[in-house]
Amino acid sequence: MKTIQHLFDNNKRWAEKITKENPGFFKSLSEQQSPKYLWIGCSDSRVPANELLGMQPGEVFVHRNIANQVIHTDLNCLSVIQYAVDVLKVQHIIVCGHYGCGGVSAALDNKSHGLIDNWLRHIEDVYRFHKEEMDKLTDEKERINLLCELNVIEQVANICKTTTLLTAWHNKQDITVHGVVYNLHDGILKDLNVSANSK
Repeated sequence: MKTIQHLFDNNKRWAEKITKENPGFFKSLSEQQSPKYLWIGCSDSRVPANELLGMQPGEVFVHRNIANQVIHTDLNCLSVIQYAVDVLKVQHIIVCGHYGCGGVSAALDNKSHGLIDNWLRHIEDVYRFHKEEMDKLTDEKERINLLCELNVIEQVANICKTTTLLTAWHNKQDITVHGVVYNLHDGILKDLNVSANSK
């Protein structure tokens, strides 16, 4: 039977390193959670929110799913948003996609992928909304990357339509929703300039 002992070993080394660098880190971390940011990103293991933002544990509240979707029937994501807004009082919600996303690519390839096809239908809808713009591109990599951007923009709009955000904004809570895309090739975030707030 395979074990995951190496993960426990890695964890121990990590905890010892953090404690050596900052002896009070875990005590402080355990006593509060007050992040200013909610990150909604892709499940892709190459897109770690804290690391690419240069932030420590406790500074970013994170929700991840395949292709960074915000779907009006996904109670998991909607519950995360509500907790972040109503309890943690985050000031920023960031939707982060990434170029070369496998979920976005799968939504374009006209193949059956099993259960995930139901999830990918939402990305296919984004394609349908922007079909004319998408069909102008012939290079497959460019098409996937454009759809990655369009998908993020759509998810920003979806967040802005949630009852949680509408209520928060009605109550003058200061929250801004942002859309960004991460480039796996250079580690840089691209601002899609679709930030939205109640003002």
